[in-house]
Amino acid sequence: MEETTIMPRVSLEPLDDYVVIEPVDEEAETRAGLIIPASSEAGSRSGIVTTAGPDAHGIDPGDKVLFPSNAGYEVRLAGVSVRVMRRRELIARIQD
Repeated sequence: MEETTIMPRVSLEPLDDYVVIEPVDEEAETRAGLIIPASSEAGSRSGIVTTAGPDAHGIDPGDKVLFPSNAGYEVRLAGVSVRVMRRRELIARIQD
């Protein structure tokens, strides 16, 4: 009998006003000319909101956001690093 290993599918469902963000590591320039730094040494980073808690008003999955590089908690899910932080820690939504 062959034994198979089944990897559990892991996902985060944020509570309250927490959001889960997948950081974007490359430097980007918006159409308006705003340069979003890639370096974690910079004061801020950008990322895509993957999920948002029920009290994270005004933030939806798919939004591109700017946040302090030291904000929230880093979590690894299935080999992917994400940041979990409160809605109030976000600096801005990026429109490009």
